[in-house]
Amino acid sequence: MEMNNGKKLNAVCFGEVLWDVFPTHKKIGGAPLNVAVRLNSFGIQTTMISRVGVDENGSDIKEFIQDHQSDTQFIQEGADYKTGVVNVMINEKGNASYDIMYPSAWDKIQLTDEMIELVSKADAFVFGSLICRDEVSRTTLYALLDVAKYKILDANLRAPYYTTEVLIELMSKADFIKLNDDELREISRELDSPYNSFEQNIKFIAEKTKARHICVTKGEFGAVLYYDAKFYYNSGYFIKVVDTVGAGDSFLASLTMKLLKGKSPQKALNYACAVGALVAGQEGANPEISDVEIRKFMMLKEPKSK
Repeated sequence: MEMNNGKKLNAVCFGEVLWDVFPTHKKIGGAPLNVAVRLNSFGIQTTMISRVGVDENGSDIKEFIQDHQSDTQFIQEGADYKTGVVNVMINEKGNASYDIMYPSAWDKIQLTDEMIELVSKADAFVFGSLICRDEVSRTTLYALLDVAKYKILDANLRAPYYTTEVLIELMSKADFIKLNDDELREISRELDSPYNSFEQNIKFIAEKTKARHICVTKGEFGAVLYYDAKFYYNSGYFIKVVDTVGAGDSFLASLTMKLLKGKSPQKALNYACAVGALVAGQEGANPEISDVEIRKFMMLKEPKSK
C-alpha cells in the first residue's frame, strides 16, 4: 500500500463519538474519534463522521474536534437521541470495562451524498464493529464501504453489541483488520478454526475473509502484523501502565500513518507499538505526544523484534 507520492494524505473515521465517564471524571472518546485525533496530530487530514445530540455533551464534542484540527461538517446533530455516554470501570491492572448507553445519537448516522463523495476520495477509511449495533448507522456504513478505497476495520468487540454474522461480513469487506489477542481467539473459535497458534489463526482469518493485512495487538507484549502474506513482530516496549483506554486506537492510527506514507511494515509496527505504550503510560485516550518524544522513547527502549 504505497500511497505517499507527495500529495497530502487524508482519511475518514466513521463511528461513535461519546463521553467516557470514569468514577472520578469524564473524557471525550469513542475509538474512531481517538484514531482521528491521533491521525490529525500526525498530519494526516482526517474527517470524523458521526452524530451527536442537541445537548451540552454534543456541543462540547464538536468543540473538541475543532480544537484537534478536524472538520465538524460531518458530525450530524439530532434532538431525538442524546449524545453517547459510556460508563468506564478501571480494574487494579488499569484495564477498562464499559457500559455503553443505547440508543445514542451515534447509532443514527444518516447517509448523505456529501459523505459518499468524501469517503470515495479518502486514502483510508477507518471503522469499527460497535457502530453496527443499530440498523441505521450500520446501513450507512455499508453504503460507505461500497465506495471506500482502503478499508480498515478495528474489530473493537464490545459484548453484547455484535453478532458473529455481522462481524464476518465486516471482516470480508475490510482490506486491513485490527484485533487484540482475545478477539483473535474468540473470532477463530466462532469461525471453527482448527488451529491454536497465533500465526495459524491469523492466516486462517486472512483466508476466510480475503483481508490482505491483519494486525493483532498483545497488550504489553507488543503486536504481530501479517502484511501481504508475511509476518512482522514487535515484542513491546515496557512502560508503567496508567490506563489502557485509547492505547489501541493510537496504535492503529500510528500504524496506518506509517503504512500510508510507504514505510516498511516492520518500521511501522515498531513505531505503533511505541505510541501505544506511551498512551497507556498516561491518563486518558488522547494525551499529546510529539514525534521527538516517540523517537526518544524508542531509542531508550529498543525492543527485541524477530
